[in-house]
Amino acid sequence: MTSTVRRLRTSAHSVGFPVDKIGIKAFGPQGLERLVAQSGQPRFRAAQLTKWIYSRNAISFDEMTDLPAAWRETLASTTPLTAPELVAKQISKLDGTRKYLWRLADGVSVESVGLPGPERLTVCFSTQAGCAMGCSFCATGAAGLTRDLAPGEMADQVRLVGLDFEKRVTNAVAMGQGEPFANYEASLDALRLMNSPDALGIGARHLTVSTCGLTTGIDRFAQEPEQFTLAISLHSAVQATRDTLMPGVRGIPLRALRASVSAYAERTGRRPSFEFALIDGVNDSDAELGALIEFTRGLLCHVNLIPVNTIEGSALRRVTQQRALEFLNALVHSGTESSIRTERGADIDAACGQLKQTASAER
Repeated sequence: MTSTVRRLRTSAHSVGFPVDKIGIKAFGPQGLERLVAQSGQPRFRAAQLTKWIYSRNAISFDEMTDLPAAWRETLASTTPLTAPELVAKQISKLDGTRKYLWRLADGVSVESVGLPGPERLTVCFSTQAGCAMGCSFCATGAAGLTRDLAPGEMADQVRLVGLDFEKRVTNAVAMGQGEPFANYEASLDALRLMNSPDALGIGARHLTVSTCGLTTGIDRFAQEPEQFTLAISLHSAVQATRDTLMPGVRGIPLRALRASVSAYAERTGRRPSFEFALIDGVNDSDAELGALIEFTRGLLCHVNLIPVNTIEGSALRRVTQQRALEFLNALVHSGTESSIRTERGADIDAACGQLKQTASAER
């Protein structure tokens, strides 16, 4: 084994993902830079490599003709170039939303969603296969967590959806399967790949992370230099209700969550959003509304009200449109920016909380 190959394999093992299966997609931007350095190649090779993989959509190192041939052979033997396989795709008859089921290089499956608009294309991507949070209104957590996704596996979801639409992706949201802050470093590396002009070139303010409210992640996210945006799944400002709906964050008091969000907004100057799935008979009472108003009062934030989406096996039901409007009007009257999220892709189980790694769609 040559010293270069040995160094590359040592670097591959350090990223925390099985590079023999996932390949070069295990690396984020800094990881690719280290890989280049340990290969004895000049620094600019990292940008070339990134462009070939994420901008030029190369499917083989052989295509990368401006890289040295010997190095390409070494890369192919140590960090193979892999890509997700499309297993199934569904297209909404209501709004053109597309849901994708991908099989990753090690056989694990994951879903993502493409949300088209007149002047934009938003991709909802997954950061984990499955989820350990166990939220009662979400289908993803029913089967638990399979594994974390690597940076390139997340970026690939966005890249491939753009190719399928034959349109540039303008926005990407980590609102698919998984809790991004439970896979913090890989999720941030993925955002940096999406943001990089050598890769997907999506503006930082158009890249959003949605968390169940892991305060350590929020505090860390506030320190990052990029202007990525933040969304927090709240779903109740009453501790007992939230603990029941979201058992994965039961140990995090609402007062601690509010303090972290307040500090984030103060430090970054950016307006985080709260996701609030309205559930009939669970969190739609006047007491729940009053608690939500008090929780958001004086806080730089936006509240997204989401009539809960039905999932198989769940007795939870959405509120009426009238009740959602009453919540909206009360929040706005209290001084909190708020809106009711437009439902997208519900007829193909692609709406919030409905992703569950199923292959029911036809390709």
